[in-house]
Amino acid sequence: MGNIVGIDLGTTFSTLAILNAIGKPEIVPNADGERLTPSAIFFDEENPDVIRVGIEAINSRHLNAERSVRWIKRHMGDTDYRKTISGKDWTPAELSALILKKLKEDCSAEHGEICDAVISVPAHFDEVRRRATMDAGTAVGLNVVAIVNEPVAAALYYATTRKVSGKVLVYDLGGGTFDVTIMDVDGQQMDIICSQGDHALGGIDFDRQILEILEQSYRDKFSAELLNCDEDRARYEDEAEDIKKTLSRRPTAKKMLYGPAGSLRAEISREMFEEAISSLIARTDMLVEVALDEAGAQPSEIDKVLLVGGSTRIPLIRERLEKMFGSAPETAVNVDECVALGAALYAGLTMLRDKPDSVSAGIASGLEGINLTDVCNHSYGTICAPVDEETGRRTVQNRIILKKNTPLPCEASQTFYTTYEGQKEVEVTITQGEDTAVEYVNKIATHRFELPEGRPPDCPIKVTFSYDVNQRMHCKFEDIESGRVLQVDFRLDQNGEVEEDNAQQSTEQFESLKVE
Repeated sequence: MGNIVGIDLGTTFSTLAILNAIGKPEIVPNADGERLTPSAIFFDEENPDVIRVGIEAINSRHLNAERSVRWIKRHMGDTDYRKTISGKDWTPAELSALILKKLKEDCSAEHGEICDAVISVPAHFDEVRRRATMDAGTAVGLNVVAIVNEPVAAALYYATTRKVSGKVLVYDLGGGTFDVTIMDVDGQQMDIICSQGDHALGGIDFDRQILEILEQSYRDKFSAELLNCDEDRARYEDEAEDIKKTLSRRPTAKKMLYGPAGSLRAEISREMFEEAISSLIARTDMLVEVALDEAGAQPSEIDKVLLVGGSTRIPLIRERLEKMFGSAPETAVNVDECVALGAALYAGLTMLRDKPDSVSAGIASGLEGINLTDVCNHSYGTICAPVDEETGRRTVQNRIILKKNTPLPCEASQTFYTTYEGQKEVEVTITQGEDTAVEYVNKIATHRFELPEGRPPDCPIKVTFSYDVNQRMHCKFEDIESGRVLQVDFRLDQNGEVEEDNAQQSTEQFESLKVE
């Protein structure tokens, strides 16, 4: 029986946890003995056969930023992003795969072959980003049995290790993303109610505010710029991150700035930092309020607030949450590790449900009694052109088929009709969003569905969307009269477009790469 792991593929750090013989999750340190691996990549120019991932890649950014990659999770699913190194264009999924390869190989060296895995994603990731994450895992030989939302994974770990019950809010503020999830917890039964989030809000945005303070301080002193190249920026981005961490422990932080016009001893107070990030914190407050509204709950009805992500160590965040909910948030677990630990539990539950014979008796016993019901985190629909009853004209609109916050697994169907005589094809578009206006939703896939020739208008086409418990979406377009069917699942090609499964080709490509 193979090892079962959960992976937190984070913006700033990534972590892998494994289920032990009695079904308890444990963090697996990397080859350097560290429990967290920086999500950084460096393509070594002197030794081009080696790709470095982790702390060495962080340090190498200061020497050659052009051959370095950090915070790639921010670009996951971005079809326009490419990092060109030595003539090769790397997609975000491929770069993420290098991080996963490092985690997998370091774990395999200690525990043997790693195969079955769950990878966590922000709750508000759209379908393309989720698919890209799964493809990154598949590319390095992982059997990605499911995707789990980060706050759900964290809550799963909290609920199995602490006394958590009632209506629970998970406040997940990591290095690059923010999620807030509300759920009902009764012992080890967890039912997700709703989620909100922002995939471009996190600790690196706080770091940038500090960096702006440092830059302005240098301008005020010397009337000159502190940063003159990418390597300077990389170095002071790391200095800003260090200042942020210091300000979570102490009221002031001091740094020496070495620029082209001279050196400067800079001092930043916690008050300066809090003022600089106030608009970012206001965005998290707004999303918390939206989530409460979706859940139909008042702050006083929240029994427990759980913290997830390193950025929740900022004192201002904890103070704001305590003021909003009337009690201090739960801080009993390691906020950097709980997502990976929960993802490992989720992986075990998934294998126990889908392939029980592959799970050892010890692990099965350790997972006994844990139940989790997740929800669809977005609304999914398709674009249609129904006849407006008042004008008699066709109007293009988005028609929602799967509604947000529907418990998983779920499936829904609607019937649409061809619009003119002899119509030979239909352009079918899968959308994500809550609006009926086409311009306000994301178009995540478009295909052409060929139809039989010589037919009258108003022939029915049944559209069925389903979302399974493993966070995989499936779309089916069926021409009722002919029985023709178009199935759409989500995989991404080298250009970030949805395509057929090319997992085997990708796996062979990554097997030959040496990652250290």
